[in-house]
Amino acid sequence: MKYNFADFEEKWQKIWEENKIFRASSSSSLKKYYCLEMFPYPSGNIHMGHVRNYAIGDVISRHKMMCGFNVIHPIGWDAFGLPAENAAKQNNRHPAEWTRENIKKMRHQLKRMGLSYDWSREVATCLPEYYRWEQQLFIKMWEKGLAYKKRSGVNWCESCGTVLANEQVEDGKCWRCSSDVVQKELEQWFFKITEYAGELLDCTYTLLGWSENVLAMQRNWIGESSGAEITFDILGTDEKITVFSTRPDTLYGATFMLLAPEHPLADKLLEDSPQREEGLAFIKSITGESKEARMEDKQKKGFFTGRNCINPVTYEQMPIYIANYVLMDYGTGAVMAVPAHDERDFDFAKKYELPIVQVIQPKEDSPEDITEAYAGEGFLIQSDTFDGMSSKNARSAIVNLLEKQGSGKKSVTYRLRDWGVSRQRYWGTPVPFIYCGKCGAVPVPDKDLPVLLPENVKFDTHGNPLDSVQEFVNTVCPKCGDPARRETDTMDTFVESSWYFLRYCSPQYDKGMFDETEVNYWMPVDQYIGGVEHAVMHLLYARFFTKVLRDMGYINIDEPFDNLLTQGMVCKETQRCHTHGWLNPSEVKDGNCVHCQTPVIAGRTEKMSKSKKNVVDPDDLIKTFGADTLRLFSLFAAPPDKEIDWSESGVEGCYRFISRVFRLVTDHLDLLKSDIPEADVPQGEVSTEIFLYIHATVKKTTTDIERFQFNTAVAAIMEFVNSLYILQDKLTDTATKSAFKSALITLMRLCAPFTPHVAEELWSLASMHGFISCEGWPTYKEEYTLHNNITIAVQINGKIRAKITVPRNCSEQEVIEKSLADEKVVPYTKGRILTKKIYVHGKLVSIVVK
Repeated sequence: MKYNFADFEEKWQKIWEENKIFRASSSSSLKKYYCLEMFPYPSGNIHMGHVRNYAIGDVISRHKMMCGFNVIHPIGWDAFGLPAENAAKQNNRHPAEWTRENIKKMRHQLKRMGLSYDWSREVATCLPEYYRWEQQLFIKMWEKGLAYKKRSGVNWCESCGTVLANEQVEDGKCWRCSSDVVQKELEQWFFKITEYAGELLDCTYTLLGWSENVLAMQRNWIGESSGAEITFDILGTDEKITVFSTRPDTLYGATFMLLAPEHPLADKLLEDSPQREEGLAFIKSITGESKEARMEDKQKKGFFTGRNCINPVTYEQMPIYIANYVLMDYGTGAVMAVPAHDERDFDFAKKYELPIVQVIQPKEDSPEDITEAYAGEGFLIQSDTFDGMSSKNARSAIVNLLEKQGSGKKSVTYRLRDWGVSRQRYWGTPVPFIYCGKCGAVPVPDKDLPVLLPENVKFDTHGNPLDSVQEFVNTVCPKCGDPARRETDTMDTFVESSWYFLRYCSPQYDKGMFDETEVNYWMPVDQYIGGVEHAVMHLLYARFFTKVLRDMGYINIDEPFDNLLTQGMVCKETQRCHTHGWLNPSEVKDGNCVHCQTPVIAGRTEKMSKSKKNVVDPDDLIKTFGADTLRLFSLFAAPPDKEIDWSESGVEGCYRFISRVFRLVTDHLDLLKSDIPEADVPQGEVSTEIFLYIHATVKKTTTDIERFQFNTAVAAIMEFVNSLYILQDKLTDTATKSAFKSALITLMRLCAPFTPHVAEELWSLASMHGFISCEGWPTYKEEYTLHNNITIAVQINGKIRAKITVPRNCSEQEVIEKSLADEKVVPYTKGRILTKKIYVHGKLVSIVVK
């Protein structure tokens, strides 16, 4: 019988859905297992990255289900976002219509892959029944001081026309469109994620199922620093400047003060200055640059405010400058400059001829002259009573002095900044607030939620389309009834993805964000799967939301995801023409560009990307090779955390393997349908050999699946099939046929998580009962996984000269005697004196002769 996937793949997908095979219920008595892949943005087509991500999750889910777990494996759509809005502009279509069509198409594509999703739990974040609960939570966070609005310098992408969170700026570029990011002053909504900075950091050490790489990225982003908060009085005013420093031991060397251009005092200190206009122009010139550009600028730029502050331990006056390399996002936005012990401060002091006072020397007896900044630790000098003290001891001693004086204290600070969630776009969750001239900012009453996005929006203007929808903007104050204005900012789409995994637990629940009983049964997610690029965005935000909801009493867990697997990218070689740029395979013939006939440049193997024209369409592959082949290749080509190099021959090889499995089983349908029972114990040499392959393969496959080494698990099944093809010619009696029947049944079960359609079809053709998807996972016995004979290497004077086969229970003396008698060993020992014989049990005999 020939393998023809088109005959049955869609048939089984329909049967699984009709029979609700993968429908999960919390009423089950089985142990729960929550497997989840990061949900997709409905861009219109799945790509090979999707295929790999979802195939990984599907193997895990199907395997756990066969192992007897009550598995929940949901799917949904991260449906808000800028691409839908941009598509509306380009194609004159409403984002909702574009999104709905894309969801419909991608849903069909995912179902065509045969994924074991519980589609009854499907959610789409753009629907009011989803985002109304997000708006409700926003208000509750505002009531608890965890959501607030303030005027702030923000990251602005001119191309996207919206604000970006710090985590969405990558090397000074917009994470979505790669345009330069600039700084802009705007009124913005923030979530107070810094309130949880310490716990978010501490809990990274409890996440034992996460990769150290992701945890290190989060720890670095949170960025804990221990030091001191120090206050400097400004001469002639009641104002003070507070700085955070990890090196209070250098305080006696602080000779001037630096403020970030965005610091509130920068403008204030220039109020009475005759050079105010010049100072404001300086501030404007600096704040227009990106943070990265300011940090990379080797030219230190400063502007003297005309004001001085007082060093709290030396009582010397310190001139206050505004400087380009000080950022408001770090520390307090003010820096006590210690030029002798900081390279940037040293350059600044040299440029503006400011005092440089050395207060740390590397060794107690080292000279005090300084020609460059020394940033290391050492011993204090020119530091009053602290002279001679080590940096470490001086830090705590000086902080104690500051605490006694009331001018400082011990402090811990974090690099992490509050999450800016305002976006000046249409296609997102409306922020549920109203602005009244009399009452100020007023939350929308719960009875009026959700605040719906208006449908009659025009996308032909620059800026936020909601600003021009007067019937949306103009409203009345819910407190006093006066005319009021509705908030037109929408929320960052990462807000939706910060709690979707909770909504899956009870997606139809209409009395709140989720049914707490269901959430407390299913959560936390046992296995989460997605890209490492989300380490300091989605994964951090989801952890933050989980802790907020816990503290509000909604859930009883500290962390959302017990285990995290970050899969590698799918890569393919690029091809480029000097004249026509990136080329599709169809644009290359005989190594030349079809447009200009010039030789094509073979590029690097890079992540599949439409812009580089090196994508492969999963739909085309499914039509040609079937879903099982596509799934198998994505699992077999590399370990899940490594990159896959695309290989057409690799896809074809997987297709041939599935064909071999199909042929092997269908050639023995009579045996499978016969009354011959499956073998319980081996009887005879061939039966014993079959048992060995069965149990060794089950052990290897099981172990590798549980370690997520799917490529080696598939390789073990391939070796099993090769062995069965050889053994099928040795079925001479009932014992061997019984063992071979067991082998074929085991093979179908082992294939089920990887290639579920062909496994289900073969199970049905063999007249087996029920669905193989619901069958138990095969087990193994250790005693059947070992060969009766073992191979021993024989080494003469350090070189391998022979290999011998002996019974596993052979004694040391017998092994050595057989080694010495081997025809390949005798020429090296004949006529020589044996000086040493060593036996490494089960592996090696080492013989030394002279």
